[in-house]
Amino acid sequence: MDRTLVEKYAAPVPRYTSYPTAPHFKADVSATTYAEWLRALPEGTATSLYVHIPYCDRLCWFCACHTKQVRRYDPVARYLEALAAEIESISNAAESRLNITALHFGGGSPTLVAPGDMIALGRLLRSRFAFAEDAEISIEMDPNDMDEARFDALAAIGMTRASLGVQDFDPKVQQTINREQTFEQTKAVVDAVRARGVRSVNLDVLYGLPHQTLETIAATTEQVLSLRPNRIALFGYAHVPWMKKHQTMIDEALLPDAGARLAQAEAAARLILAAGYQAVGMDHFALPDDSMAVAARSAKLRRNFQGYTTDQADALIGLGASSIGLLPQGYVQNMPATGEYERRVLAGGLATQRGIALTKDDRMRSWVIERLMCEFSFSRCELVARFGEPAREVIAEAELLVANGGDGIFARSGNRFVVTERGKPFVRSVAARFDAYLGKGTARHSIAV
Repeated sequence: MDRTLVEKYAAPVPRYTSYPTAPHFKADVSATTYAEWLRALPEGTATSLYVHIPYCDRLCWFCACHTKQVRRYDPVARYLEALAAEIESISNAAESRLNITALHFGGGSPTLVAPGDMIALGRLLRSRFAFAEDAEISIEMDPNDMDEARFDALAAIGMTRASLGVQDFDPKVQQTINREQTFEQTKAVVDAVRARGVRSVNLDVLYGLPHQTLETIAATTEQVLSLRPNRIALFGYAHVPWMKKHQTMIDEALLPDAGARLAQAEAAARLILAAGYQAVGMDHFALPDDSMAVAARSAKLRRNFQGYTTDQADALIGLGASSIGLLPQGYVQNMPATGEYERRVLAGGLATQRGIALTKDDRMRSWVIERLMCEFSFSRCELVARFGEPAREVIAEAELLVANGGDGIFARSGNRFVVTERGKPFVRSVAARFDAYLGKGTARHSIAV
């Protein structure tokens, strides 16, 4: 890859797990607004639940999630009490009319929750919402948390997919990011969840970490492949110390530059593809018979705050501090401060801090950006069919990008506008060309490769 091209298109842009992106949410979407939106959901609305557990028993220095380290369980127990209150309030506002098709536990470390509390939480959710028989139950796991009781508790709540962060198995890299986790630990967790009937396992690998080289990323990738996970996420480390102060523990001088990051990503991707996996979007891979690979081949792949997903639900409800939901009317986000979140929901209210009501232009550009991120293209005819005359503005922007050359990363092919093979590493930069909000605020982002 031409180094000049890498430097040109590696400029910081959003990851586009939503559009508009979270920095553009506003306080005028309140708890009252959210309650009205929930009441307006039709009977039987297909809905996903996201449950955020913002605690870890260790703080990984690379992490950009909303979480905090705890050494005692008391704060977790108080938080779970508040979470139960929010579940009751959301269920009451929606009048228990929703059809839950997916449930995802994220963090932080959801596996920090004590086994009995996890079982109680699962029972509460099923008592307050109607779950589809084939609902996917996915959980992010920290191998350092796991014991037999926790494995059994997750099986008891119906876990169907396990997601584990690997990052890099090299001890020097692990020590530098404060995430020590051996291959043997990881393999033991994969074996344990599969023994309990879990059919889908996802492993996350990071590139762009301190001390990481082509050799370490290749070695880690080979070890990951030996476990034959159903899905692999190959993420670029997002260095955002202005947002996450603990990332200042990482010496920036040890981080690879944009060119080295791209070389690491390409090296890992070659190994994964050679092992028979299908590329999905810009940074995911799946075995050909996995539902994510099937969704990608059938143009049904979606993107949300968990990244690429097969979730086709009409609504996403976020539970817990800082969690984000998406209803047909727009986005909502809870208070990020756990103390204020707990105060609001324990008082019987909702914890909504901000959000954004979607305009027609937002919906149109969101569709275009999601198609680019998921398929590396979008159909001009489908855009017009979906959004009518306003689509002409986006088409004009796409034509201009093609006419200006775009260094060969974006082109027109018949009825479609396409991110070329040359441009795929920079798909975030292409998507940013259709972002009407970008540059209108003070938000800062991670680099685009």
